[in-house]
This record gives sequence, C-alpha cells and structure tokens, in this order.
Amino acid sequence: MSISDRLQQLGIELPPPPAPIARFLPAVEAGGLLFLSGLAPLDENGKAYAGIVGRDYSAEQAQHFARLVGINLLAVARASLGSLDRVTRVVKVFGMVNATPDFTRHPFVIDGCSNLFWDVFGDSGMHARTAMGAGSLPGRIPLEIEAVLKVRS
Repeated sequence: MSISDRLQQLGIELPPPPAPIARFLPAVEAGGLLFLSGLAPLDENGKAYAGIVGRDYSAEQAQHFARLVGINLLAVARASLGSLDRVTRVVKVFGMVNATPDFTRHPFVIDGCSNLFWDVFGDSGMHARTAMGAGSLPGRIPLEIEAVLKVRS
C-alpha cells in the first residue's frame, strides 16, 4: 500500500506545506536523509497557535497540536521528495514544548507527532526522539517539532 493510500485510509489530507518564516529551507536532502525544519502548529487558516502549555493549553490540546505539526512535516516532505513513498524510515524527531516551569508531560505532548508517524509508516515510523521543555519559542508558539527521514533516491 502506498503512503498516499495509507493517508487516505487514515482520513488525512495533507495541506500545502507552510512557507518558511525566515531565511531557511523547509527541507534539505543530504546523504540519503531528509532534514525537515522545525514547524509550529497552525490553525485551519494557516495561522500559528500561540500560548503556553500548562497555562493556556492542556497536555491533551498540545498533543493534538503535535499531530497537526506532524501532518505539516509530512506535507513538507512530500513537496520536497515528490512522494512520501520515498521515505524508508523516520530516523529522529526533536520536539520542544513551550511550557510552564512545573509542566512535566513533554513526552506525552510530542507523542502526537510520534503516533502519527507510527500510524502512517508502521514499524518504519518508529524513531529516536527528544521531547524537551522550552522557556519560550518564537511567536509564543506552544511547540515546535523537526524531523529527520531516511529516503531512497
């Protein structure tokens, strides 16, 4: 089954990839890897959510945001590769959560993205990961996630 078939089966429609907000590329392919720049969660109008997890958003809401970021990471990967069928493995996910100092559920939040990758890629979606707290993130976004994918030529 192709990845586009799998996405359709899961009821996921990839949006157009978000444009970079500064001087960087959304994705760089090098040495059989695709490095995806960090993304923020966007609402249905393409505007980034703002707020702090543990104060403005619950861990459950933030986990949903992480899933939205994962969907946008897939959109960037598809735009860069031409097809997600070129992805052979999700190698690494790095997630930062803009949270209150007493918040401790960072891994739970980033599971929103990790679970999506598992659903889409199966065993090849399992990855190494970092989930950490941040005192602030650009534009007060509640989280930012980047990923590294192994790809075939």
